[in-house]
Amino acid sequence: MSLWVRGGLVIDPARDFEAIADVHIVDGRIAAISESSSTSIQSDDTVIPAEGLWVVPGLVDMHVHLREPGFEYKETVASGTAAAVAGGFTAVAAMANTMPVNDCAAVTELILERARMAGLARVYPIGAVSKGLEGKELAEIGEMHRAGVVAISDDGQPIQDGALMRRALEYAAMFGLPVIAHEEDRQLGQGGVMNEGEWSFRLGLRGIPKAAEEAMVARDLAILERTGGRLHIAHISTAGAVELVRAAKRRGLPVTAEATPHHFTLTEAAVAGYNTQAKMNPPLRTEADVRAVREGLLDGTIDCVASDHAPHHEDEKRCEFDRAANGIIGLETTLALTLAMARETGWNRKRMIAALSTNPARILSVPGGTLAVGAPADLTLIDPNLKWVLHPEEVRSRSKNTPFLGWELQGRAVMTIVGGEIKWRLGERRQGETE
Repeated sequence: MSLWVRGGLVIDPARDFEAIADVHIVDGRIAAISESSSTSIQSDDTVIPAEGLWVVPGLVDMHVHLREPGFEYKETVASGTAAAVAGGFTAVAAMANTMPVNDCAAVTELILERARMAGLARVYPIGAVSKGLEGKELAEIGEMHRAGVVAISDDGQPIQDGALMRRALEYAAMFGLPVIAHEEDRQLGQGGVMNEGEWSFRLGLRGIPKAAEEAMVARDLAILERTGGRLHIAHISTAGAVELVRAAKRRGLPVTAEATPHHFTLTEAAVAGYNTQAKMNPPLRTEADVRAVREGLLDGTIDCVASDHAPHHEDEKRCEFDRAANGIIGLETTLALTLAMARETGWNRKRMIAALSTNPARILSVPGGTLAVGAPADLTLIDPNLKWVLHPEEVRSRSKNTPFLGWELQGRAVMTIVGGEIKWRLGERRQGETE
């Protein structure tokens, strides 16, 4: 099969390449990138016009909750990967907090089988650090590695036991796996439900101090410095945590970090009116924290953007703020919100695409993140100027929990290609989907 993507602005951060060019795909791999004037199209080639579009390596989301097995009423691997390709993601990494927890090879293999059946985005399972996410005993890391996990994490649950974190870093290093840390000192948090500050005082809600995140980041960096391994800080949210990572990188520590679009777009004020759609963990912070997260992305302290896609049923959000579930969906809004931040800050588009594709692929050591000849033909075609409104009926995810419903956004994936096959084209619906 021969396919041409013609005349787009090809951006490949991995090769420091940006130019108007044609991408030639043969049998699921990148065969060539060439100037349009030198392209020779055969009569049986498929041609995709891409004038006015960005043609980039497929986006990779390294922090997604697909909920299957166990919580299929919120999301399935099929519905989650449908949302992924609609958002421009050709690959997602699925967190371990399923039911049963992905702490053994059998669950890892089930997730991979469901992904094969769905046939949309690539799915890379993340195994648990501890059995049952209980933070007591290491999970079967070697077994899960052989089954296909690309990292380990108890995300959703912080690892309170420092000795367990040390053993996790040491053991994961034997398999070349990063440990993805949800940084939260639950003792300091004291059951808080939003950021501790002006708005928690106004609303009379228990707050989570920034120190709850920063103390754990500092602890884990200290452990990393002595044990080695690879540490990745998930959904970083405070200025203090960003500075800790910045200082650690200056010392040469093998640490990476991610930021979510909601943490660089919204402040704690979004919870006004007890808006449960803005309830997150870590919580939305202050304007100073938002600026720090943005600066961290701009200077490379924060390596990548991840959605932390966290689907929940309507009943789990439409309730008292204290009882509402944490988290929002994000696969279909991450690209547009990141583009908005880039426009507001002047973020170089090549570095922005690196944060959405090349860097997460590198951190997870998975294929993709480049358009190099011979690489898998995973591509995202982006219209950076397309304005659209997020309507709930158009969301591909099984859940609709997001504070961005009704927002006018600018920039969207108009085509997502995985392994040389078109998995998403804006305006087309797949068999079985309803209007």
